[in-house]
Amino acid sequence: MAQALKNDILEGPIIKTLFVLGWPIMVTNLLHTMYNLVDTFWLGKLVPPEGTFAVAALQISWPIIFLLISLAFGFGSAGVALISQYTGAGDSREANKSAGQVLFISIIMGACIGIAGFLFSSQIVELLGLEKDIAILATKYLRIIFIGIPFMFTSFIFGFILRAYGDTVTPMKVEGATVLLNLILDPVLIFGLGGFPHMGVVGAGVATIFSQSVSSTIALYILFSGRAGIKVSIPSLKPVKWRIIQILRIGVPASVGQSGTAFGFVILMYIIARLPNQSAVLAAYGIGDRIINLMFIAINGLGVGVSTTLGQSLGANRIQRAEEAARKGMVLMFFILVVGSCILFPLRRVAIQVFINDPQVIAAGDTFIKVFVFGVPFFGVFSAVNACFMGSGHNVPSMIIELSRLWGMRIPFAYIFGFVVGWSASGVWFGMGLSNVLGAVLALALFRTGMWKEKVIKKDTAPS
Repeated sequence: MAQALKNDILEGPIIKTLFVLGWPIMVTNLLHTMYNLVDTFWLGKLVPPEGTFAVAALQISWPIIFLLISLAFGFGSAGVALISQYTGAGDSREANKSAGQVLFISIIMGACIGIAGFLFSSQIVELLGLEKDIAILATKYLRIIFIGIPFMFTSFIFGFILRAYGDTVTPMKVEGATVLLNLILDPVLIFGLGGFPHMGVVGAGVATIFSQSVSSTIALYILFSGRAGIKVSIPSLKPVKWRIIQILRIGVPASVGQSGTAFGFVILMYIIARLPNQSAVLAAYGIGDRIINLMFIAINGLGVGVSTTLGQSLGANRIQRAEEAARKGMVLMFFILVVGSCILFPLRRVAIQVFINDPQVIAAGDTFIKVFVFGVPFFGVFSAVNACFMGSGHNVPSMIIELSRLWGMRIPFAYIFGFVVGWSASGVWFGMGLSNVLGAVLALALFRTGMWKEKVIKKDTAPS
Protein backbone atom coordinates (compact mmCIF):
# COMPACT_ATOMS: atom_id res chain seq x y z
CA MET A 1 0.00 0.00 0.00
CA ALA A 2 1.31 3.42 -0.95
CA GLN A 3 2.50 5.45 2.01
CA ALA A 4 0.25 8.33 0.94
CA LEU A 5 -2.85 6.13 1.23
CA LYS A 6 -1.75 4.82 4.63
CA ASN A 7 -1.30 8.39 5.81
CA ASP A 8 -4.79 9.27 4.51
CA ILE A 9 -6.32 6.36 6.42
CA LEU A 10 -4.72 7.46 9.68
CA GLU A 11 -4.53 11.21 9.17
CA GLY A 12 -6.71 12.46 6.30
CA PRO A 13 -10.24 13.94 6.39
CA ILE A 14 -12.64 11.16 7.38
CA ILE A 15 -15.36 11.67 4.76
CA LYS A 16 -12.79 11.95 1.97
CA THR A 17 -10.95 8.87 3.25
CA LEU A 18 -14.17 6.84 3.38
CA PHE A 19 -14.90 7.72 -0.23
CA VAL A 20 -11.30 7.10 -1.35
CA LEU A 21 -11.49 3.62 0.15
CA GLY A 22 -15.14 3.13 -0.71
CA TRP A 23 -15.54 4.20 -4.33
CA PRO A 24 -13.69 1.17 -5.77
CA ILE A 25 -15.91 -1.05 -3.58
CA MET A 26 -18.97 0.72 -4.92
CA VAL A 27 -17.80 0.05 -8.46
CA THR A 28 -16.90 -3.54 -7.55
CA ASN A 29 -20.30 -4.13 -5.94
CA LEU A 30 -22.03 -2.56 -8.93
CA LEU A 31 -20.12 -4.93 -11.16
CA HIS A 32 -20.93 -7.86 -8.88
CA THR A 33 -24.61 -6.86 -8.86
CA MET A 34 -24.44 -6.96 -12.64
CA TYR A 35 -24.14 -10.75 -12.42
CA ASN A 36 -27.64 -11.02 -10.99
CA LEU A 37 -29.09 -8.05 -12.85
CA VAL A 38 -27.90 -9.32 -16.23
CA ASP A 39 -29.12 -12.84 -15.44
CA THR A 40 -32.51 -11.42 -14.43
CA PHE A 41 -32.68 -9.14 -17.48
CA TRP A 42 -31.95 -11.84 -20.05
CA LEU A 43 -34.00 -14.56 -18.34
CA GLY A 44 -36.92 -12.12 -18.18
CA LYS A 45 -36.73 -11.83 -21.99
CA LEU A 46 -37.38 -15.55 -22.51
CA VAL A 47 -40.76 -16.37 -24.02
CA PRO A 48 -43.50 -16.47 -21.32
CA PRO A 49 -44.08 -18.38 -19.15
CA GLU A 50 -40.46 -19.64 -19.30
CA GLY A 51 -39.13 -16.16 -18.47
CA THR A 52 -41.31 -15.75 -15.36
CA PHE A 53 -40.45 -19.26 -14.13
CA ALA A 54 -36.73 -18.68 -14.77
CA VAL A 55 -36.66 -15.36 -12.86
CA ALA A 56 -38.57 -16.96 -9.98
CA ALA A 57 -36.11 -19.91 -9.93
CA LEU A 58 -33.19 -17.49 -9.83
CA GLN A 59 -34.71 -15.60 -6.91
CA ILE A 60 -35.44 -18.74 -4.91
CA SER A 61 -31.93 -20.09 -5.52
CA TRP A 62 -29.78 -17.23 -4.26
CA PRO A 63 -30.88 -17.27 -0.61
CA ILE A 64 -29.92 -20.96 -0.59
CA ILE A 65 -26.54 -20.25 -2.16
CA PHE A 66 -25.98 -17.32 0.17
CA LEU A 67 -26.77 -19.56 3.14
CA LEU A 68 -23.82 -21.81 2.32
CA ILE A 69 -21.29 -19.26 1.05
CA SER A 70 -22.03 -16.97 4.02
CA LEU A 71 -19.67 -19.15 6.05
CA ALA A 72 -16.84 -17.53 4.10
CA PHE A 73 -17.94 -14.15 5.42
CA GLY A 74 -16.75 -15.06 8.89
CA PHE A 75 -13.24 -15.89 7.71
CA GLY A 76 -13.25 -12.75 5.59
CA SER A 77 -14.24 -10.62 8.57
CA ALA A 78 -11.45 -12.22 10.62
CA GLY A 79 -9.07 -11.27 7.82
CA VAL A 80 -10.33 -7.68 7.86
CA ALA A 81 -9.75 -7.34 11.61
CA LEU A 82 -6.32 -9.01 11.70
CA ILE A 83 -4.83 -7.66 8.48
CA SER A 84 -6.08 -4.09 8.96
CA GLN A 85 -4.89 -3.96 12.57
CA TYR A 86 -1.49 -5.52 11.83
CA THR A 87 -1.10 -3.11 8.91
CA GLY A 88 -1.99 -0.16 11.14
CA ALA A 89 0.60 -1.41 13.64
CA GLY A 90 3.23 -1.60 10.87
CA ASP A 91 3.65 -5.41 11.07
CA SER A 92 3.49 -6.61 7.44
CA ARG A 93 4.92 -10.03 8.35
CA GLU A 94 1.96 -10.88 10.56
CA ALA A 95 -0.47 -9.38 8.05
CA ASN A 96 0.88 -11.71 5.34
CA LYS A 97 0.72 -14.78 7.57
CA SER A 98 -2.83 -13.99 8.62
CA ALA A 99 -3.82 -13.66 4.95
CA GLY A 100 -2.38 -17.10 4.16
CA GLN A 101 -4.25 -18.78 7.00
CA VAL A 102 -7.56 -17.13 6.07
CA LEU A 103 -7.12 -18.20 2.44
CA PHE A 104 -6.32 -21.80 3.44
CA ILE A 105 -9.45 -22.15 5.59
CA SER A 106 -11.64 -20.61 2.90
CA ILE A 107 -10.42 -22.90 0.10
CA ILE A 108 -11.03 -26.04 2.19
CA MET A 109 -14.45 -24.81 3.31
CA GLY A 110 -15.44 -23.85 -0.25
CA ALA A 111 -14.60 -27.31 -1.59
CA CYS A 112 -16.62 -29.04 1.13
CA ILE A 113 -19.67 -26.81 0.68
CA GLY A 114 -19.56 -27.10 -3.11
CA ILE A 115 -19.62 -30.91 -2.98
CA ALA A 116 -22.39 -31.05 -0.37
CA GLY A 117 -24.51 -28.45 -2.16
CA PHE A 118 -24.25 -30.25 -5.50
CA LEU A 119 -25.29 -33.58 -3.97
CA PHE A 120 -28.29 -32.25 -2.06
CA SER A 121 -29.65 -29.52 -4.34
CA SER A 122 -32.88 -31.33 -5.20
CA GLN A 123 -33.63 -32.18 -1.57
CA ILE A 124 -33.09 -28.56 -0.55
CA VAL A 125 -35.46 -27.28 -3.24
CA GLU A 126 -38.13 -29.84 -2.33
CA LEU A 127 -38.33 -28.40 1.19
CA LEU A 128 -39.55 -25.06 -0.19
CA GLY A 129 -42.76 -26.47 -1.68
CA LEU A 130 -42.43 -24.72 -5.06
CA GLU A 131 -44.46 -25.12 -8.21
CA LYS A 132 -43.04 -27.98 -10.28
CA ASP A 133 -41.74 -25.84 -13.14
CA ILE A 134 -39.93 -23.45 -10.79
CA ALA A 135 -38.51 -26.30 -8.69
CA ILE A 136 -37.01 -28.06 -11.71
CA LEU A 137 -35.27 -24.91 -12.93
CA ALA A 138 -34.05 -23.97 -9.43
CA THR A 139 -32.48 -27.42 -8.96
CA LYS A 140 -30.66 -27.23 -12.28
CA TYR A 141 -29.35 -23.75 -11.55
CA LEU A 142 -28.20 -24.66 -8.02
CA ARG A 143 -26.23 -27.68 -9.19
CA ILE A 144 -24.33 -25.58 -11.69
CA ILE A 145 -23.59 -22.84 -9.16
CA PHE A 146 -22.37 -25.28 -6.48
CA ILE A 147 -19.73 -26.58 -8.89
CA GLY A 148 -18.27 -23.10 -8.84
CA ILE A 149 -18.54 -22.42 -5.10
CA PRO A 150 -14.77 -22.92 -4.45
CA PHE A 151 -14.05 -20.26 -7.07
CA MET A 152 -16.56 -17.90 -5.45
CA PHE A 153 -14.94 -18.42 -2.04
CA THR A 154 -11.49 -17.63 -3.39
CA SER A 155 -12.63 -14.42 -5.11
CA PHE A 156 -14.61 -13.41 -2.02
CA ILE A 157 -11.68 -13.80 0.38
CA PHE A 158 -9.28 -12.12 -2.06
CA GLY A 159 -11.43 -9.00 -1.88
CA PHE A 160 -11.53 -9.07 1.93
CA ILE A 161 -7.75 -9.48 2.22
CA LEU A 162 -6.81 -6.59 -0.06
CA ARG A 163 -9.48 -4.26 1.31
CA ALA A 164 -8.25 -4.83 4.84
CA TYR A 165 -4.77 -3.88 3.63
CA GLY A 166 -6.19 -0.70 2.12
CA ASP A 167 -6.16 -1.69 -1.56
CA THR A 168 -9.71 -1.45 -2.86
CA VAL A 169 -8.77 -0.74 -6.48
CA THR A 170 -7.25 -4.12 -7.42
CA PRO A 171 -10.37 -6.16 -6.49
CA MET A 172 -12.40 -3.67 -8.54
CA LYS A 173 -10.25 -4.30 -11.62
CA VAL A 174 -10.48 -8.08 -11.24
CA GLU A 175 -14.25 -7.93 -10.78
CA GLY A 176 -14.58 -5.65 -13.80
CA ALA A 177 -12.80 -8.10 -16.09
CA THR A 178 -14.86 -11.07 -14.96
CA VAL A 179 -18.19 -9.22 -15.10
CA LEU A 180 -17.41 -8.18 -18.66
CA LEU A 181 -16.86 -11.86 -19.46
CA ASN A 182 -20.19 -12.74 -17.83
CA LEU A 183 -21.98 -9.98 -19.77
CA ILE A 184 -20.76 -11.52 -23.01
CA LEU A 185 -21.50 -15.14 -22.08
CA ASP A 186 -24.99 -14.63 -20.60
CA PRO A 187 -27.05 -13.99 -23.76
CA VAL A 188 -24.92 -16.44 -25.74
CA LEU A 189 -25.59 -19.35 -23.37
CA ILE A 190 -29.14 -18.43 -22.29
CA PHE A 191 -30.50 -18.05 -25.86
CA GLY A 192 -28.08 -20.35 -27.67
CA LEU A 193 -26.32 -17.84 -29.91
CA GLY A 194 -23.28 -18.52 -32.11
CA GLY A 195 -23.89 -22.25 -32.39
CA PHE A 196 -24.37 -22.87 -28.65
CA PRO A 197 -27.54 -24.70 -27.55
CA HIS A 198 -30.42 -22.84 -25.90
CA MET A 199 -29.69 -23.40 -22.18
CA GLY A 200 -32.01 -20.95 -20.41
CA VAL A 201 -31.40 -20.71 -16.67
CA VAL A 202 -28.63 -23.34 -16.88
CA GLY A 203 -26.78 -21.06 -19.29
CA ALA A 204 -26.94 -18.24 -16.74
CA GLY A 205 -25.36 -20.53 -14.14
CA VAL A 206 -22.60 -21.72 -16.48
CA ALA A 207 -21.72 -18.13 -17.43
CA THR A 208 -21.48 -17.18 -13.75
CA ILE A 209 -19.22 -20.03 -12.60
CA PHE A 210 -16.93 -19.77 -15.62
CA SER A 211 -16.48 -16.06 -14.93
CA GLN A 212 -15.82 -16.76 -11.26
CA SER A 213 -13.19 -19.37 -12.14
CA VAL A 214 -11.32 -16.74 -14.16
CA SER A 215 -11.63 -14.28 -11.26
CA SER A 216 -10.23 -16.73 -8.71
CA THR A 217 -7.27 -17.61 -10.97
CA ILE A 218 -6.34 -13.95 -11.28
CA ALA A 219 -6.85 -13.44 -7.53
CA LEU A 220 -4.47 -16.27 -6.60
CA TYR A 221 -1.82 -14.95 -8.98
CA ILE A 222 -2.01 -11.48 -7.40
CA LEU A 223 -1.83 -12.82 -3.83
CA PHE A 224 1.09 -15.19 -4.44
CA SER A 225 3.05 -12.70 -6.55
CA GLY A 226 2.70 -9.93 -3.97
CA ARG A 227 1.80 -7.43 -6.70
CA ALA A 228 -0.80 -5.73 -4.47
CA GLY A 229 1.30 -5.42 -1.29
CA ILE A 230 0.00 -8.47 0.61
CA LYS A 231 2.06 -11.55 -0.31
CA VAL A 232 0.84 -15.08 0.39
CA SER A 233 3.36 -17.92 0.22
CA ILE A 234 2.95 -21.70 0.22
CA PRO A 235 4.39 -22.00 3.77
CA SER A 236 1.84 -19.44 5.02
CA LEU A 237 -0.97 -21.78 3.90
CA LYS A 238 0.22 -24.48 6.27
CA PRO A 239 -2.25 -24.46 9.18
CA VAL A 240 -0.83 -23.13 12.44
CA LYS A 241 -2.90 -24.08 15.46
CA TRP A 242 -2.88 -20.80 17.34
CA ARG A 243 -3.55 -18.81 14.16
CA ILE A 244 -6.46 -21.05 13.18
CA ILE A 245 -7.90 -20.69 16.68
CA GLN A 246 -7.53 -16.90 16.47
CA ILE A 247 -9.28 -16.77 13.09
CA LEU A 248 -12.07 -19.07 14.27
CA ARG A 249 -12.56 -17.06 17.46
CA ILE A 250 -13.05 -13.91 15.43
CA GLY A 251 -14.72 -15.48 12.40
CA VAL A 252 -17.15 -18.06 13.77
CA PRO A 253 -19.55 -15.51 15.32
CA ALA A 254 -19.61 -13.63 12.00
CA SER A 255 -20.19 -16.90 10.11
CA VAL A 256 -23.00 -17.86 12.49
CA GLY A 257 -24.53 -14.41 12.08
CA GLN A 258 -24.29 -14.48 8.29
CA SER A 259 -25.36 -18.11 7.83
CA GLY A 260 -28.18 -17.62 10.34
CA THR A 261 -29.25 -14.57 8.38
CA ALA A 262 -28.99 -16.46 5.10
CA PHE A 263 -31.07 -19.34 6.46
CA GLY A 264 -33.56 -16.78 7.65
CA PHE A 265 -33.86 -15.49 4.10
CA VAL A 266 -34.56 -19.04 2.93
CA ILE A 267 -37.40 -19.20 5.46
CA LEU A 268 -38.56 -15.76 4.31
CA MET A 269 -38.64 -17.05 0.74
CA TYR A 270 -40.75 -19.98 1.99
CA ILE A 271 -43.20 -17.48 3.50
CA ILE A 272 -43.30 -15.40 0.31
CA ALA A 273 -43.84 -18.57 -1.74
CA ARG A 274 -47.01 -19.22 0.30
CA LEU A 275 -48.59 -15.99 -1.01
CA PRO A 276 -51.21 -16.13 -3.79
CA ASN A 277 -49.93 -16.01 -7.39
CA GLN A 278 -46.59 -17.54 -6.40
CA SER A 279 -44.60 -17.17 -9.62
CA ALA A 280 -45.52 -13.49 -10.13
CA VAL A 281 -44.84 -12.55 -6.49
CA LEU A 282 -41.48 -14.34 -6.42
CA ALA A 283 -40.41 -12.76 -9.70
CA ALA A 284 -41.56 -9.31 -8.50
CA TYR A 285 -39.71 -9.65 -5.22
CA GLY A 286 -36.59 -10.79 -7.05
CA ILE A 287 -36.59 -7.82 -9.41
CA GLY A 288 -37.58 -5.28 -6.73
CA ASP A 289 -34.95 -6.59 -4.33
CA ARG A 290 -32.24 -6.25 -6.98
CA ILE A 291 -33.29 -2.67 -7.74
CA ILE A 292 -33.13 -1.73 -4.04
CA ASN A 293 -29.77 -3.45 -3.73
CA LEU A 294 -28.41 -0.96 -6.24
CA MET A 295 -28.75 1.67 -3.50
CA PHE A 296 -26.88 -0.56 -1.08
CA ILE A 297 -23.84 -0.50 -3.37
CA ALA A 298 -22.78 2.86 -1.93
CA ILE A 299 -23.50 1.68 1.60
CA ASN A 300 -21.39 -1.45 1.23
CA GLY A 301 -18.51 0.59 -0.18
CA LEU A 302 -18.60 3.10 2.65
CA GLY A 303 -18.90 0.22 5.13
CA VAL A 304 -15.58 -1.16 3.87
CA GLY A 305 -14.11 2.31 4.28
CA VAL A 306 -15.36 2.45 7.87
CA SER A 307 -14.06 -1.02 8.80
CA THR A 308 -10.63 -0.47 7.19
CA THR A 309 -10.15 3.02 8.67
CA LEU A 310 -11.40 1.93 12.07
CA GLY A 311 -9.30 -1.25 12.10
CA GLN A 312 -6.07 0.47 11.11
CA SER A 313 -6.77 3.32 13.56
CA LEU A 314 -7.20 0.82 16.39
CA GLY A 315 -3.99 -0.96 15.34
CA ALA A 316 -2.16 2.39 15.53
CA ASN A 317 -3.81 3.20 18.90
CA ARG A 318 -5.73 6.11 17.37
CA ILE A 319 -9.00 5.61 19.28
CA GLN A 320 -10.34 9.11 18.62
CA ARG A 321 -9.77 8.57 14.90
CA ALA A 322 -11.74 5.30 15.06
CA GLU A 323 -14.62 7.05 16.84
CA GLU A 324 -14.76 9.78 14.21
CA ALA A 325 -14.84 7.23 11.38
CA ALA A 326 -17.69 5.37 13.06
CA ARG A 327 -19.80 8.43 13.77
CA LYS A 328 -19.42 10.18 10.42
CA GLY A 329 -19.78 6.95 8.46
CA MET A 330 -23.09 6.20 10.13
CA VAL A 331 -24.60 9.61 9.37
CA LEU A 332 -23.37 9.53 5.77
CA MET A 333 -24.76 6.06 5.07
CA PHE A 334 -28.19 6.92 6.47
CA PHE A 335 -28.40 10.15 4.45
CA ILE A 336 -27.46 8.43 1.16
CA LEU A 337 -30.27 5.89 1.54
CA VAL A 338 -32.79 8.64 2.35
CA VAL A 339 -31.92 10.36 -0.93
CA GLY A 340 -31.95 7.08 -2.87
CA SER A 341 -35.36 6.10 -1.50
CA CYS A 342 -36.85 9.47 -2.42
CA ILE A 343 -35.61 9.00 -6.00
CA LEU A 344 -36.77 5.39 -6.35
CA PHE A 345 -40.29 5.83 -4.97
CA PRO A 346 -41.82 7.74 -7.92
CA LEU A 347 -39.88 5.67 -10.48
CA ARG A 348 -40.64 2.23 -9.04
CA ARG A 349 -43.02 1.00 -11.77
CA VAL A 350 -40.77 2.13 -14.61
CA ALA A 351 -37.81 0.40 -12.92
CA ILE A 352 -39.70 -2.92 -12.76
CA GLN A 353 -40.73 -2.65 -16.42
CA VAL A 354 -37.09 -2.49 -17.50
CA PHE A 355 -36.70 -6.14 -16.51
CA ILE A 356 -40.00 -7.78 -17.43
CA ASN A 357 -43.23 -7.06 -19.33
CA ASP A 358 -45.56 -9.33 -17.35
CA PRO A 359 -48.37 -7.05 -16.00
CA GLN A 360 -48.86 -9.19 -12.88
CA VAL A 361 -45.16 -9.05 -12.01
CA ILE A 362 -45.04 -5.30 -12.61
CA ALA A 363 -48.03 -4.70 -10.32
CA ALA A 364 -46.62 -6.92 -7.57
CA GLY A 365 -43.18 -5.27 -7.82
CA ASP A 366 -44.73 -1.82 -7.65
CA THR A 367 -46.45 -2.77 -4.39
CA PHE A 368 -43.29 -4.28 -2.92
CA ILE A 369 -41.19 -1.14 -3.41
CA LYS A 370 -44.03 1.21 -2.37
CA VAL A 371 -44.53 -0.58 0.96
CA PHE A 372 -40.96 -1.61 1.81
CA VAL A 373 -39.09 1.59 0.96
CA PHE A 374 -39.78 3.31 4.32
CA GLY A 375 -37.38 0.90 6.05
CA VAL A 376 -34.53 1.21 3.54
CA PRO A 377 -32.65 4.22 5.08
CA PHE A 378 -32.36 2.48 8.45
CA PHE A 379 -30.31 -0.26 6.82
CA GLY A 380 -27.57 2.37 6.51
CA VAL A 381 -27.34 2.69 10.30
CA PHE A 382 -27.44 -1.10 10.68
CA SER A 383 -24.62 -1.56 8.14
CA ALA A 384 -22.44 1.15 9.68
CA VAL A 385 -22.58 -0.49 13.11
CA ASN A 386 -21.75 -3.87 11.58
CA ALA A 387 -18.75 -2.30 9.82
CA CYS A 388 -17.47 -0.97 13.16
CA PHE A 389 -17.62 -4.39 14.80
CA MET A 390 -16.00 -6.03 11.76
CA GLY A 391 -13.09 -3.59 11.76
CA SER A 392 -12.50 -4.13 15.47
CA GLY A 393 -12.84 -7.92 15.24
CA HIS A 394 -15.71 -8.13 17.75
CA ASN A 395 -18.27 -10.14 15.84
CA VAL A 396 -20.49 -11.44 18.67
CA PRO A 397 -22.46 -8.16 18.86
CA SER A 398 -22.70 -8.19 15.07
CA MET A 399 -24.03 -11.75 15.20
CA ILE A 400 -26.62 -10.70 17.77
CA ILE A 401 -28.00 -7.82 15.73
CA GLU A 402 -27.95 -9.82 12.47
CA LEU A 403 -29.91 -12.72 13.90
CA SER A 404 -32.23 -10.51 15.95
CA ARG A 405 -33.20 -8.40 12.95
CA LEU A 406 -34.07 -11.43 10.85
CA TRP A 407 -35.27 -14.13 13.25
CA GLY A 408 -36.62 -11.91 16.01
CA MET A 409 -38.18 -9.30 13.75
CA ARG A 410 -38.36 -9.81 9.97
CA ILE A 411 -39.64 -13.38 9.80
CA PRO A 412 -42.23 -13.03 12.62
CA PHE A 413 -43.39 -9.63 11.36
CA ALA A 414 -43.69 -10.86 7.76
CA TYR A 415 -45.80 -13.83 8.83
CA ILE A 416 -47.92 -11.88 11.32
CA PHE A 417 -48.78 -8.97 9.03
CA GLY A 418 -49.01 -11.13 5.91
CA PHE A 419 -51.07 -14.04 7.20
CA VAL A 420 -52.34 -13.46 10.75
CA VAL A 421 -53.45 -9.86 10.19
CA GLY A 422 -54.38 -10.79 6.63
CA TRP A 423 -52.60 -8.07 4.66
CA SER A 424 -51.17 -10.70 2.27
CA ALA A 425 -48.15 -9.51 0.22
CA SER A 426 -48.39 -5.92 1.49
CA GLY A 427 -48.21 -7.25 5.07
CA VAL A 428 -45.08 -9.27 4.31
CA TRP A 429 -43.39 -6.22 2.77
CA PHE A 430 -44.44 -4.01 5.71
CA GLY A 431 -43.04 -6.51 8.22
CA MET A 432 -39.73 -6.56 6.34
CA GLY A 433 -39.48 -2.76 6.39
CA LEU A 434 -40.33 -2.58 10.09
CA SER A 435 -37.53 -5.04 10.88
CA ASN A 436 -35.01 -2.61 9.35
CA VAL A 437 -36.19 0.20 11.60
CA LEU A 438 -36.11 -1.82 14.82
CA GLY A 439 -32.87 -3.56 13.78
CA ALA A 440 -31.20 -0.16 13.50
CA VAL A 441 -32.40 0.75 17.02
CA LEU A 442 -30.89 -2.47 18.42
CA ALA A 443 -27.64 -1.88 16.52
CA LEU A 444 -27.32 1.62 17.98
CA ALA A 445 -27.86 0.25 21.49
CA LEU A 446 -24.94 -2.19 21.11
CA PHE A 447 -22.81 0.46 19.42
CA ARG A 448 -23.16 2.71 22.46
CA THR A 449 -21.53 0.05 24.68
CA GLY A 450 -18.18 0.94 23.05
CA MET A 451 -17.03 -2.69 22.70
CA TRP A 452 -15.82 -1.94 19.17
CA LYS A 453 -13.07 0.36 20.49
CA GLU A 454 -10.91 -2.59 21.64
CA LYS A 455 -8.51 -4.19 19.12
CA VAL A 456 -8.00 -7.95 18.84
CA ILE A 457 -4.27 -8.11 18.04
CA LYS A 458 -1.71 -8.20 20.81
CA LYS A 459 1.67 -6.52 20.99
CA ASP A 460 3.43 -9.84 21.45
CA THR A 461 2.53 -12.48 18.92
CA ALA A 462 2.91 -16.23 19.44
CA PRO A 463 5.68 -17.90 17.44
CA SER A 464 4.91 -19.30 13.98
